[in-house]
Amino acid sequence: MGSEASWKRTHHCGQLRSEDKNKDVVLMGWVADHRDLGGVIFIALRDRWGITQLVFDPQADKALSEVAGKLKMESVVAVRGRVILRPKEMVNPQMSTGEVEVAVRELKVLNESKTLPFVIKDVCEASDELRLKYRYLDLRRPSMQKNLLLRHRMYQVVRRYFDEEGFVEIETPFLMKSTPEGARDFLVPSRIQKGRFYALPQSPQTYKQLLMVSGYDRYFQIVRCFRDEDLRADRQPEFTQIDVEMSFVEEDDVLSVVERLMAQLFRDVLNQDLEIPFPRMGYDEAMAQYGTDAPDVRFGMQIVDVTNLVAESGFKVFSDTAAKGGRVRGIRWEAAGPLSRKQIDGLTQYTQTYGAKGLVSIQIKDDEIVSPVAKFIDPDVLDRVCRQFQARSGDALFLVADDEKVCCDALGNLRLKLASESGLRSKDTYSAVWIVDFPLLEWSEEAKRHVARHHPFTSPKDEDLAFLDSAPEKVRAKAYDLVLNGSEIAGGSIRNHRRPVQERMFQVLGMDQATANRKFGFLMDALECGAPPHGGIAFGFDRMVMLMAGEDSIREVIAFPKTTSALSLMDGSPSEVDDNQLKELGLRIDKRD
Repeated sequence: MGSEASWKRTHHCGQLRSEDKNKDVVLMGWVADHRDLGGVIFIALRDRWGITQLVFDPQADKALSEVAGKLKMESVVAVRGRVILRPKEMVNPQMSTGEVEVAVRELKVLNESKTLPFVIKDVCEASDELRLKYRYLDLRRPSMQKNLLLRHRMYQVVRRYFDEEGFVEIETPFLMKSTPEGARDFLVPSRIQKGRFYALPQSPQTYKQLLMVSGYDRYFQIVRCFRDEDLRADRQPEFTQIDVEMSFVEEDDVLSVVERLMAQLFRDVLNQDLEIPFPRMGYDEAMAQYGTDAPDVRFGMQIVDVTNLVAESGFKVFSDTAAKGGRVRGIRWEAAGPLSRKQIDGLTQYTQTYGAKGLVSIQIKDDEIVSPVAKFIDPDVLDRVCRQFQARSGDALFLVADDEKVCCDALGNLRLKLASESGLRSKDTYSAVWIVDFPLLEWSEEAKRHVARHHPFTSPKDEDLAFLDSAPEKVRAKAYDLVLNGSEIAGGSIRNHRRPVQERMFQVLGMDQATANRKFGFLMDALECGAPPHGGIAFGFDRMVMLMAGEDSIREVIAFPKTTSALSLMDGSPSEVDDNQLKELGLRIDKRD
């Protein structure tokens, strides 16, 4: 079958076209499909570029066809043959190589595969657990390879863009000081300094601010970050950020840089135009109209407040809620059509999972208002409520009476559910919005004190600085989040670049000077050494890739993710270590429950 050197690959499996007719080629890849049509063997050979159909004709070489007929799926093979055109009726327009096939005259089995735990195909019927256990097989599926190649292209666009914009890529340490303020740190014990620990960075926040003090002016980094927190579909214990910081800037400067990056990403990766500048929406407006600070603005269905209309309606649920300072709010499901009692009960149960005590439904049927509460409310009040929503025949209204938070949570999530059922949340359409004017602080019932909404280095708005000590709940932040299709994909702020302001911030957070110096003394000292005004932003890169790939979980765009229990089923981490390793670190395991 020739020398080893003669088996050098000439083309990949997605490369051949009709103009390659009669070329002698050598292909290598995996056996993806196997068909025997009356003794003629057809094999789909796959690599990451695509699939080429191979033909083994017993009339040309019976022995070779018999060998091909016994090939196991997912075996790795090399073939030598000639490119021929498929008969017109056999052309496959769904394949990039669908006009041609390779008539094989030599075959070499490079590695025979055993029977695999699941079939390698786009629509995988294996459980998530099985896919993660055999992730190296799952990653062979074309859909997974498509996602990771999209991720690769996004990396390249990001690096080119920031380089052309004058940014410097600088790596920051993975072993750093533990300064827990948000999620739990992952701790790394020191062998040399027994009893002391490094932390893996939740973000390079303090380092990128120090780089601004160092005069680098424009920094970026595609960086791994780590947070020991409860997981979900869009969260992993280790994740990737695009980290950005700039000197001598205001909010508009940072937002402009980000908008141009997003436009270039969509143009270069998805061949779509993303209109910039993005609209801006205040935090209060987002919460009032969408029930969330990460609104999906691809459709309407905004929340409407009707508290004043129904406070004296005579319906006890509404009047009692209003008297206690609560709110009555609702949404309109346009052209919902007649809804059954079962459907409404299902929606009621859904809102109850977000704290709502109940859900009041109002339907407009042939210009008649139909509602279970109609007998308790004056018809004129119901009519005014419907006019407030601009409701028409065929529409349905859903009202929640509760405190501010419950109204936001219940109606915000109900809005998304109804939009999904109505086909208003297509994965092929994109809409971005900036959320601005966030509160600087929020009250933590658990800690019984104010905590930073973003992080403690965020600058208050200049006009609100006077309230920082006397009425901290009134202070707004120079902070901004970028929301894409209802998912926050980036968040940032202008930082405190003067020590006195940063010290006041720590005091409001309940951190005394000794604690602040112990945790952040290095940064505080740096702020007194000519720190320039600066600000930046960090992108949740995995979430961006997930949205642009049309996936519902970031696990589909990460090569080797963890489960929701932070386990790696493939390699068995986290795992136990032997006593000698623990002894070197000066550690003992307490095995008591």
